[in-house]
Amino acid sequence: MPIKKCLAVLAVGALVCWVMLGLRTQAAAPQKAELGGSSVTKAIGQLIPTTKTESKVKGTVTFTLTGNKMHVYGEISGLTPGEHGFHVHEFGVWNEDGMATGGHFNPSGEHHAGHDSARRHVGDMGNIKADANGVATVDLDDDLMSFSGTNSILGRGLVVHEKADDLKSDPSGNAGGRLAVAIIGVAKP
Repeated sequence: MPIKKCLAVLAVGALVCWVMLGLRTQAAAPQKAELGGSSVTKAIGQLIPTTKTESKVKGTVTFTLTGNKMHVYGEISGLTPGEHGFHVHEFGVWNEDGMATGGHFNPSGEHHAGHDSARRHVGDMGNIKADANGVATVDLDDDLMSFSGTNSILGRGLVVHEKADDLKSDPSGNAGGRLAVAIIGVAKP
């Protein structure tokens, strides 16, 4: 008798799980349809300072797909005056030193280079330049980044570095520590 009760409980539990999975899948279907392929046209990254570096760097960066190009725009504050490396990294994970973001996003295995180089990491955006007040504006167009396929930046990390990127040293341009990290996520158009 106890074995029959145990089997009955397992069967009911399996049925409940199966029904719940079916309901969750149906509820997620419209969202998948909205986010699939080229229907995503805008993403955002909210930069959060890394705590191990005692950084005060913060800002918001918007990625907008316009035709075949990605327009990247944002304002970043709390920087020391001068240039700072600015890249999309492999993983969209924040941690105290920013190292959980991995290396530069480089799905094609290219060498590190400046943003305007024909062959470079997808995540290479060069440097941003902070003014005397520690504020930098990024405003550029990119023809490698996308919201779908191999070069999709969705869910990736966005990193502001401590020093200027030398635009040549592999793998990361000797840009130093990671002052702030964002996770690039889908935004309302």
